[in-house]
Amino acid sequence: MTATLTVSEENLRADALISRAMPELSRSFVQKLLEEGRVTSGGKKIKKSEKLKPGAVLTLDLPEPESLDVTAEEIPLDIVYEDRDVIVVNKPKGMVVHPAPGHSGGTLVNALMAHCGRELSGINGVLRPGIVHRIDKDTSGLLIAAKNDAAHKFLAAQLADHTLSRTYEAVVIGNLKEDSGTVDAPIGRHPTDRKKQCVTEKNSRPAVTHWRVLERFPGYTLVECSLETGRTHQIRVHMASIGHPILGDTVYGPKKPVPGLEGQCLHAKKLRFIHPDGRELELECPLPQYFENTLRALRRR
Repeated sequence: MTATLTVSEENLRADALISRAMPELSRSFVQKLLEEGRVTSGGKKIKKSEKLKPGAVLTLDLPEPESLDVTAEEIPLDIVYEDRDVIVVNKPKGMVVHPAPGHSGGTLVNALMAHCGRELSGINGVLRPGIVHRIDKDTSGLLIAAKNDAAHKFLAAQLADHTLSRTYEAVVIGNLKEDSGTVDAPIGRHPTDRKKQCVTEKNSRPAVTHWRVLERFPGYTLVECSLETGRTHQIRVHMASIGHPILGDTVYGPKKPVPGLEGQCLHAKKLRFIHPDGRELELECPLPQYFENTLRALRRR
């Protein structure tokens, strides 16, 4: 299977450029394609660090999906919407989205494989079948998976042009002075901790988060955050960067865990996107029990 891409930006490495233009492909998968000589321009193999001129046409030789070496597991799914093209689930906090070192089982992918069989898209490789976008292990809420490659490409294009709307609710530490605002700050990998992201101009990508206050408590604020972009840990990094980390986030906020709260108080509550058949779908799921318990405790303060 081949795909073509016309370069429209300059001063970007080939791996970064392809990852930005084709968000359905993970950065590591793109780098593997480049290392194996599967990306060419005019018959010439492209190196991952190579910077390309606008107008250049890249041809990507995408390997056929490998047989999936991931075990299907009968794990209950909270299905919010499903048809022959897409499935939208409400992921619980604590569930990893796809297998990775240390998390070979019990993931959302294991559960989707049991529920969908071999209907999932193969675009994102053998470990991430059907996965169009991700949310963190300790973030709960809505996530879309594609059941075929055509649906996957259609949804990934909406991620790329920012028309797929994702809205979260979060409890942040401290009192925001304004009732709404926008954090427009590029995000890249942390210079000393490979597991973290940070606001930085170096080797970063644009990131925009809009927020508005829903409710105020002594020392805390309930906010709604909507994403223009979808960078790793974006809301967590952006809110921490303005001095209001997510409650319970021990990576970007206070290191001491909050008693009774495992992971950050962050929930992907709403999704709006165009279905491959042309319909606009707007889906919503309620706040999970852990989140409601936190709000009740804050209202009693």
